[in-house]
Amino acid sequence: MSDDSGAAGAFSAATGRTLEDSSGANQRRYRAFQLSLIEPHCGGSVLEIGAGLGEFAAQLAGLDRHVVTDVDPAAVAAMASRFADRPEVEARVLDLAQGPIDLGTPVSTVVAINVLEHIDDDVGALKALASMTEPGGRIVLWVPAYMQLYGDFDRAVGHVRRYTPATMSAAIRNAGLRLELVKPVNLLGGIAWWATVRRGGVGTPNPRLVRAYDRFVVPVTRAVEGRVTPPFGQSVLAVCVR
Repeated sequence: MSDDSGAAGAFSAATGRTLEDSSGANQRRYRAFQLSLIEPHCGGSVLEIGAGLGEFAAQLAGLDRHVVTDVDPAAVAAMASRFADRPEVEARVLDLAQGPIDLGTPVSTVVAINVLEHIDDDVGALKALASMTEPGGRIVLWVPAYMQLYGDFDRAVGHVRRYTPATMSAAIRNAGLRLELVKPVNLLGGIAWWATVRRGGVGTPNPRLVRAYDRFVVPVTRAVEGRVTPPFGQSVLAVCVR
């Protein structure tokens, strides 16, 4: 584990959850949906930014190297314990807003899920990600979409912005990276977010609603979006190449 000081309490501030909050288990189908879209772009070595408690990371198997990071040292300690029996996993403190860390050997893929929207200088953050990626390697980004969905929850967890495919593409190109893919994802989730957060003013996740969404809505979303790209969504998925 890195000796970097990190930011105590950052996990809770960024997610609205405590380190003891197990509500991430209520999103099993949603995380599998994310995995189905992200894993095809991953090489043998992965650096995951803002990995939190390792809920997405736990799904990635068969890697030669998997560096899981978070700005919160307590979250990093929790991941180090969680993955203690997986020799390919190393847990490090990384505050992307402060720049890159020395990985020794750059990775083939960087994955950043719900990270970039917290950082004022997103172009600078993308350049930092590129510096930790090998030439020809990919950076996979998953970010909240559309300012029309920006609400009290976004403000509470420190979102600077929500993206569109156009604004995400612009940031990638301004960072000197080659855009490979950008698209909205999770149309039904975007509609639900608009109704509950933007219009309904919900400021914290409701575990009951999260469970219902994961059980009933995510399978439909995955089936439909496996065939067509929606015109709008809760998130934007982007893949770029160093």
